Amino acid sequence: MKLVRNACALLLVDLQRAFCDDRGSMAAHGQDIGRLRRVVYVSHRLVDAARKAGVPVAWTRMVFRADYADGGVFVRELRPDFARIGALRGDTPDADLAPGADRDEDEPVFDHTRFSALVGTHLEDWLRAASIDTVVVAGVTTSMAVESTVRDLGQRDFKVFVVREACGDFDDAAHEAAFAAMGAGFARVIGEGEVTAAWSAGRRAPPRSGT
Repeated sequence: MKLVRNACALLLVDLQRAFCDDRGSMAAHGQDIGRLRRVVYVSHRLVDAARKAGVPVAWTRMVFRADYADGGVFVRELRPDFARIGALRGDTPDADLAPGADRDEDEPVFDHTRFSALVGTHLEDWLRAASIDTVVVAGVTTSMAVESTVRDLGQRDFKVFVVREACGDFDDAAHEAAFAAMGAGFARVIGEGEVTAAWSAGRRAPPRSGT
């Protein structure tokens, strides 16, 4: 499976204040977000390269209602602490994209309430409508929203590439295990340089002055 610019999109997963900002809910409650915060800056380079190459860019956010009625079993049973600390509530800045996640206003944002950004959203519809068959994925956290989204994209026969330097997690072991699982049957895990080289190779050189 080879990455090419044509029919490709860049998907940035959950680069939100909750995960990637010192004032977000995860940092406020003791999580080390250093790895996640760095992802925002790497992703900024990917976004810039995608725009220059004419590759469509889309973003996702995990967002819940103020009463968490849309959180399902995850919030009720598995992680009730989300509601306790007010994480990712749509009526708070915690759910916003983090500083440095430089989204253009014409780039779509898909809000989801499950770890996979394809559950309950129009992300797949957007990809199909744009005739996109290849998705480059970056974001946080590697072992949860990134892996869940990548698995669902792969099972829908999209060609998926996960950018190693542009993903982050709270736990190194979970981070590496997620890469192993994704690479085993759902995606190729590649470096930032391979992505930008593929996109640059697909670009037409600008016309020379006077021609």
